[in-house]
Order: sequence, then structure tokens, then C-alpha cells
Amino acid sequence: MAQTTSSSRVSSNKASDSGLQIHLHPLVLLTVSDLITRHTLRRQQGPIVGALLGQHNGRDITLEYAFECQVVAGEQDAILLHQTWFQDRLQQYKDVHKEPALELVGWFTTSPSTGPETQHVPIHQQIIHEYNETAVLLAFHPASVLAGGENNGKLPLTVYESVYETQEADGDRSMEVDGQQAPLNLKFQELPCNVETGQAEMIGVDFVARGGGNAANVDSPTKSKGNGQASQAPVTDKASKEASSQQDAKALNDSSLLSPEDEELIASLTARANAIKMLHTRIQLLRSYLTSLPPSYLTTPSESNGTNDDDAVASGRTEISHPILRSIQALVNRLPLLVPSDRAAFEQESLSEKSDVTLVELLGDITRGTKNLREMGRKFGIVGDAKQQGRRGVMRSMGSVYEDSDELFGTHSMQMGQHYE
Repeated sequence: MAQTTSSSRVSSNKASDSGLQIHLHPLVLLTVSDLITRHTLRRQQGPIVGALLGQHNGRDITLEYAFECQVVAGEQDAILLHQTWFQDRLQQYKDVHKEPALELVGWFTTSPSTGPETQHVPIHQQIIHEYNETAVLLAFHPASVLAGGENNGKLPLTVYESVYETQEADGDRSMEVDGQQAPLNLKFQELPCNVETGQAEMIGVDFVARGGGNAANVDSPTKSKGNGQASQAPVTDKASKEASSQQDAKALNDSSLLSPEDEELIASLTARANAIKMLHTRIQLLRSYLTSLPPSYLTTPSESNGTNDDDAVASGRTEISHPILRSIQALVNRLPLLVPSDRAAFEQESLSEKSDVTLVELLGDITRGTKNLREMGRKFGIVGDAKQQGRRGVMRSMGSVYEDSDELFGTHSMQMGQHYE
């Protein structure tokens, strides 16, 4: 098989025959992603290189911890590890992680999705010659992250082991000439990798996921104040109104930050919604595959009318894969295991939980109704008091008018009596 032109360091033999199994822990993923994020946001120059610590038990290799490494330029601008710094840091990690004892099992860096390149060879040779001859390479692919959905939900990384192969020429392996052995080149082969999580790591990953899913970028008040003092240029009324409206909107957004309980609830609901969406996508994929099979696999033999499977495949149907069909059948056979053995007890428990939820909802409705009635009574009392005060004021004004008229009438009568006398 000819090599790909995009990466001359990937082995022509795609399948690995070493039998190594890689168990990747989430802490390594968090460390690598944090390092790449900081490197990108700070616009740092140079390669991203780090070491991987874990255990090597037979053909099982665990990648448990990772840390960033300093690099120096070697001969012909080759990138190498800083020898003294790396030895000191590696010894510090070994002193901390003594039970179980950890060792250097590999290193990580970024690479294209096509595989490692020539610039990755010097560091790998340095590690396998001085520390671990079976060291692996964890290559992270930033281009796959930018591609988004094109990665089909897989982690944007690949684990490689190093092998030595003879140099190829014109598509064929070079032959020995005059008793001289053909030169060997360091190549990389992909290894199978699975994610393995411990209980403590599950708690940490859940905390990071909930915090990252509800993170908010809020500017500090000192920064906004400094920016306001720096700009003293005169503005128009329209610009001032727009600025004030933006400040009000920003203050409203800052005041509407979620509480920890709300963040936890949103994270839980988001995780469940994502799980349901993924399950729906997988079910639709299985349905589309089954509906695209030849008619003989979708109907009984009496209904197939003697249709040939080869003719059905040639007419645009999906090619039959018996391993996939057996896997689907095994999945369907496991569905009854999800049904509880004691269906009556399960239904009774479900009904009890449903009744409890309904009772809580009714209590909430009663509480809200009581609150509304109390508010309405308070308002009615305010209106009634206002009316009574208004009536009292009218009566008082009418009484004063009567008193004034009586005094006026009495005075006039006395004057009339004196006049007649």
C-alpha cells in the first residue's frame, strides 16, 4: 500500500499487530485541552508538548496524568525536550505518585488528522532512547474540533505507537544490495483507545462540565469605570441615550445570573436532553439502515416474491452486512431485560411517584391561590378604607356648612329683633 502524501510518518500497515490496549483517563483530556486553550488564547508561539504518566501492565497501558514540558531547539532546528528540566519534573511526579507507582508511558502534542509529521520524530526518539522504548504518542487534532459535526462524535485525538520500517521506493520495499541492510525509518501505527473513568474523576468531570456549561463573561466594575474615565469626548444626545440603554441592558444581564441550584438543574436537564437526542439519532440510523435493506430481509419468504438479493443491491439498496444484523438482533433481544420482572410492583411504584408529584403540584396551586386571595383582600381593604375616609370627609364638610348657616341665621335673627325693639 502506498503511503499518503500528507503525512510521511504514518505506517503503511494501518492495523497494529502489537496487541497494546490504551486506557485513557479524563484527567489527561482536561489537561491537554486546558493547555491547548491557554496556548491559543495567549497566542503563544512554538509547539505544544507534554508528558504522559501512567502504568504499563503487560499489553495494557493506562494514561492517567499529563503535564506540560519545556522544549529547546536542537541540531537542524529539531525540537527536543529540555533535558535537565524534564528529569527534575518527572522525578517530582514520581515522588508524589508512589502508590500506585507511575512511569513515563508517552507524550502528547498536536498534529493534523492525517497523523504525525517529521517534526515529531526527534522528541519521540529522545523519549524511547532515554526513558521508555515503548512510549506512545497522543496526537490531538485541532482541525477536527473546528470541523464540528464532521468528526461523528469521536474524540479529536489518536494514539500511536512507533515501529521501524524499511524505506520504500517507487511503491516497493527496497531490497538489500551487496549485503547491506536497507535503512530503517521511524513510523507510527494507530492503537485502539478507550476512555476509562474512576469515581473521583467522574466527580471532577461532572463539576467541570456543569461549570463550563453555565460560564458567563462579566466585566469587572473597575474596568468599566476606567474605560468611562478614559473617554471624555463630547457625545450627542442620541449617543448618550444608546450608551445608557446598553448599560441598563448589561446591568440587567449581570443581575440575572443563575444561582448554583439553577445551574445544577440546567446542567442536569441539558445532559438528559443531549442523551435523548443521541438515542433518537441512533434509533433513526438503525431504522434507515433496516429500511434500505433488500426486500427479502424486510418481508417473509412468501412475500418476497422470489426477489434476488444481488438484484436488490444493484438497484440501489444497502449492501447486506450480517455482523451488523446480528448486532441489531442482539440489541433487540436485550430490550426485554429493561422491563422489570415484577411489572405490577413497578407500575404501583410509578403510580405512587406520579401521585406524589401531582400532590405537590396541587399544593403549589393551592398556595398560589391563597396568596392571590390574600392580595386581593388587602387591595379590597385599601379601597374600602379610602371610600370610608371619603365619606367621612364629605360628612364633615356638610356639618361645617350647617353650623355656619345656623350661626348666620341666629345672628340675623338677633339683629332683626333688636331692630324691631
